[in-house]
Amino acid sequence: MITRLSLKRGAKRAQIVVRYPAGDARIVLRAASEWTRDIEPVAAGSDGNDWRFEVPVTSGFLYFKPMLVRGEERRWAVGHNFLALTHMSAERTVYPYFSEDQRCAECELLERDDGSGRKHRFRVFYPPGYHENTLTRYPVLYMQDGQNLFFPNEAFQGQHWRIGETLRTLDAMNVIDKAIVVGVYPNEREHDYTRPGYEAYGRFLTKIVKPHIDREYRTLTGPGNTAVMGSSLGGVVSLYLAWQYPAVFGMAAAMSSTFGWRDDLAERIASEPGRPIRIYLDSGWPRDNYEVTRNMHALLKQRGYRDGIDLDYLSFPEALHNEQHWATRVHIPFQLFFGGIRSQPA
Repeated sequence: MITRLSLKRGAKRAQIVVRYPAGDARIVLRAASEWTRDIEPVAAGSDGNDWRFEVPVTSGFLYFKPMLVRGEERRWAVGHNFLALTHMSAERTVYPYFSEDQRCAECELLERDDGSGRKHRFRVFYPPGYHENTLTRYPVLYMQDGQNLFFPNEAFQGQHWRIGETLRTLDAMNVIDKAIVVGVYPNEREHDYTRPGYEAYGRFLTKIVKPHIDREYRTLTGPGNTAVMGSSLGGVVSLYLAWQYPAVFGMAAAMSSTFGWRDDLAERIASEPGRPIRIYLDSGWPRDNYEVTRNMHALLKQRGYRDGIDLDYLSFPEALHNEQHWATRVHIPFQLFFGGIRSQPA
């Protein structure tokens, strides 16, 4: 329940909602035009979790930062300033945190049996502030080749995808919603990522890994908030997973994928009903599975997928088939799948 506090009338205003379990404290704002003065909420939730602000603006955007006030103590929200765009119709909802988290979000290495005695390891990256601000749930991205995502000492030839660094940068830019990333290690890569091995791997992800993640972490569980991503053979299995399990994975990114080598995706896509999924494809040129990716893009368009709506394809001149080059463009599917300044569903 929201209790009205005050409401100033006048020029255009940015509508901002801060969600944070403040307890016996309260939330105020500081903004670009008011960095030295508290902006009080126009309404506050009786449970101390929701704080609503209307901030006058003179341009098309506003940078702001929440502040936690408890008696004489004041704490700025950790991290970069938030951005509100005044031409958006929806209000801007943010989930700040006020203490630096010293824990490594991606350091814990977990392991699960797939039911046949074969084990897979995986790491879970959760956003900064995850443990402090418990009011939000997150979309989830399941990535293949987990050994190449986070740490150079694990990655092939010491080149990793810099997933944690990329997510933190995109968050600082205010261009994506924060997300949880699960990096799954293959047991035997060519077996797990090709036919028929990817059938057992798909069952393992959907029946064992995803239920564990949804049980242990605050996730948004539906297909509209669950994506898969991979490169090369990892891209093949990612498209397979979304095609096979569209009620689980609503988005798939397949980068530099070796389509047509020990998979039946083209045949299935050509002959089966389309799935309500969003697909991102890319490839480098030359010698980066450019031709087979172009062919897959053309097939999907033939089957009714629409560029810029539920299908995206990009080609990258002189991009090579390696982790370093995939790391430079992984921000693109992140923005397509989790982009936009939007309020979370309840």
